Amino acid sequence: MSENIERIKTLIIGSGPAGYTAAIYASRADLNPVLYTGMEPGGQLTTTTEVDNFPGYPEGIDGPTMMMQLQQQAERFGTEVRIGMITATELSDKVGGIHKVTVDNDKVIEAETIIISTGATAKYLGIPSEQKLRGGGVSACAVCDGFFYKKQDVAIVGAGDTAAEEASYLSNICNKVTMLVRKDYMRASKAMQHRVESIPNIEIKYNTEVDEVLGDQVVEGLRMVNNQTGEKQDIAITGLFIAIGHKPNTDIFAGQLNMDETGYLITEGKSTKTNLPGVFACGDAQDKDYRQAVTAAGTGCMAALDAERYLASIETPEEVA
Repeated sequence: MSENIERIKTLIIGSGPAGYTAAIYASRADLNPVLYTGMEPGGQLTTTTEVDNFPGYPEGIDGPTMMMQLQQQAERFGTEVRIGMITATELSDKVGGIHKVTVDNDKVIEAETIIISTGATAKYLGIPSEQKLRGGGVSACAVCDGFFYKKQDVAIVGAGDTAAEEASYLSNICNKVTMLVRKDYMRASKAMQHRVESIPNIEIKYNTEVDEVLGDQVVEGLRMVNNQTGEKQDIAITGLFIAIGHKPNTDIFAGQLNMDETGYLITEGKSTKTNLPGVFACGDAQDKDYRQAVTAAGTGCMAALDAERYLASIETPEEVA
């Protein structure tokens, strides 16, 4: 076998809570998993300063430390964690078939099973002041970080169902929620629109965009601009939540795995099975509804168990090298 081709039993693509949990279970089941971290080792949680809602951490933990501990736990049971990016895939549609992936446009991995945990990337506005204060009051997850802004004034950007749901969630925690909607209407369902409109401490500003996030080390305010009149207004806030959507990191599987219209991988029923035998998807790459670390970890466990059962149900084509 060529030096640039390696045959393994289980390949895990991605290194967030889903990937590392899959690795823990797969390695304990003697699947000898190899995990490639991707471009963002540790996933989205590495940009989160405090994680307070993951079970088992009564005092909370910062995201990078939590991901490092998950990696160490996976390695303890034998997972081989490698830095690298999967740049091409050739997935088999046969039961017992061998799936081929290319790492960094060079090395080829042949795997009997693949667990996809590539996650999703939150969409941001892209303005410099927003990027500077990510982790300092700018967040893309109200459910994750809203607690830290209890009884404070915050703002949220977005006009869809997710933005409306998160504004409603924040209204129960925060003193006031200012909702910025770029157009003169919301894209959210009528039911969600009626909900936010009926909540007294939510103020909706239409035709309004973020001009600048104010603050040096942490968010101290927001400069808004009316995109019809050009009028600018400053408000004092301590948190800014961006709710303009997520993009699943699944482009590399397009044309091979079933996806919905936005790119989330479709799995069968309550399992992590994709439309191809031996290929399983977990975490935010297939979950557009919950997007929490704990749910991602749960599906990572499921994917490893599904992979173990799949391998037990087939006759291995040839011995793993």
